[in-house]
Amino acid sequence: MNMPKLANIFLSAFISCTLLASCSSDAQNKQSARSDTGKKGDQTKEEVLQPIDTAVYDSLMRKMANGDTTGKWPVKSKVYPKDGAILPYKRIVAYYGNLYSKNMGILGELPPKQMLARLDGEVKKWEKADPGTPVQPALHYIAVVAQGDGGKDGKYRFRMPEKQIDSVMTISRMRPNMIVFLDIQVSLSTIRDELPRLEKYLKLPNVHLGIDPEFSMKDGSRPGKRIGTYDAADINYCINYLGKLVKDNNLPPKVFVVHRFTKKMVTNSANIKPTREVQVVMHMDGWGEPELKKGTYRHFIYSEPVQFTGFKLFYKNDLKKAPNRLMTPDELVKLKPKPVYIQYQ
Repeated sequence: MNMPKLANIFLSAFISCTLLASCSSDAQNKQSARSDTGKKGDQTKEEVLQPIDTAVYDSLMRKMANGDTTGKWPVKSKVYPKDGAILPYKRIVAYYGNLYSKNMGILGELPPKQMLARLDGEVKKWEKADPGTPVQPALHYIAVVAQGDGGKDGKYRFRMPEKQIDSVMTISRMRPNMIVFLDIQVSLSTIRDELPRLEKYLKLPNVHLGIDPEFSMKDGSRPGKRIGTYDAADINYCINYLGKLVKDNNLPPKVFVVHRFTKKMVTNSANIKPTREVQVVMHMDGWGEPELKKGTYRHFIYSEPVQFTGFKLFYKNDLKKAPNRLMTPDELVKLKPKPVYIQYQ
């Protein structure tokens, strides 16, 4: 595959209301995650968490590898999660976006009831395609957004006000046991400056994290001019930060999603260290026709194993070139490894 061509195809960003959208070319469930069932005030109800059965966990990880014979999958690390882990017991199916813009994803494009009804439909498709794997619905909200304006501090990012994040939490409660991801696009800021600002939400048992290397502009470029990058050191910082929250607040493990569609977006991936408290998903975030997307998954996700994998589907951008269609759950469950995190934008 022509790597420069890949980068050119995927380097796509646009400004909407000064917000730069992240349209990146862009067994059985024996674990029970706690969920946010509280009302405003972020009160939660805890479920009884069953201990990890390592034999079941290993069996599910082999199932996820989907017959891979290279030795890459399942990942050999024997890091078993603490009680209450979502992965690999369930597959997460998430809707992505931002409430300020209809152009940044399905989460902000449709009114909540209509959006959730459509997500319900996708969940049913995944349950049919892989009936042995329960589906965990999720909302993936961009809480720090790369933008075309530098702002007062010249960091080219817009932090969502808490009332907007609270709105997403309220929407999530319209479905039982729904989880939420808060996504960070740092631009010219740093993950060390942005992540702690979301701590009050990440202390909740049903809130998880996503970060987008595409908009981590370590060279000082404006977001959208080129593709950004994170190193394993940045990713491990997030893992350790989340891990401390899990330990200090007696939470179930966090799921941590890292977007990726080029090699340079994540450097030194072999040094990324998942822990008992944090489950790491390397998420294929590129758009295009099915064969191109499968190639991106093979080159940048499959070839550099970390722990779990994800796959993104774009309701609009994936239709731009022949055969002008979205990949289906039936197709995606044939991948090696099977993605256990699916995101729709």
